[in-house]
Amino acid sequence: MYLLYLDDSGSVQNASDRHIILAGVAVFERQPHWLSQKLDELALQIWPDNPHNLELRGADMLGGKKHWRGVERAKREAAYRVAMETLGQSPHVHIFGAIIHKAARSPIDPKEYAFEEICSRFDRFLARHHSRGNTQRGLIILDKSSYETSLQQLAQDFRLMGHRWGQLYNLMEVPLFVDSRATRMIQYADLVAHAMRRYYERGDSTYFDLFSQRLDAVGGVLHGLTHFKPPAEPCVCKACRMR
Repeated sequence: MYLLYLDDSGSVQNASDRHIILAGVAVFERQPHWLSQKLDELALQIWPDNPHNLELRGADMLGGKKHWRGVERAKREAAYRVAMETLGQSPHVHIFGAIIHKAARSPIDPKEYAFEEICSRFDRFLARHHSRGNTQRGLIILDKSSYETSLQQLAQDFRLMGHRWGQLYNLMEVPLFVDSRATRMIQYADLVAHAMRRYYERGDSTYFDLFSQRLDAVGGVLHGLTHFKPPAEPCVCKACRMR
């Protein structure tokens, strides 16, 4: 079974956020333990007295907020870099991202639109494995949020009635919602989402470039990243160049 850990970045209500971003890390069921250990080791270096209570969240780390207040900037940035390099250097990691320009999708809820994109792309990822004789089911795991009820219903509707591109065949259950403090894998997803946010909102690819080679792709064709924007707005990101 493949597990896709998802988290978002950006607020639907905040007018200063141009994009809603949903990003995820897909791994085979045996991989989370090893990847989580890497973040545990980072947390131990930063806060040796209570490493398990140190949550690695992109905005907090780079902004020096919450438990990261008082940690020098260089150390915070180095920890973020190590986490993203861990993903980028792992051949077993597959990264997905949906970047939705809010104005371009209005009045459709951009987060629900992003979720539909990710569900479809993850399902096709699993279908490719099936076509190669490696049949696996998938489970989507998200951070708890106010969207829990609506996204669960959306996923159920996709399975039963289909979505814009067809039906979902390879997801075994409706999404599972968990507390991000309880799993390092959701924290990885948050770090990826925040790195994508910095890239698409500010043009800062510092952390995005560390894992971009793990975006789901086959034969040079990028499947794991989509950027929905106004047609007249120029963009040279990987997703738009390939489109």
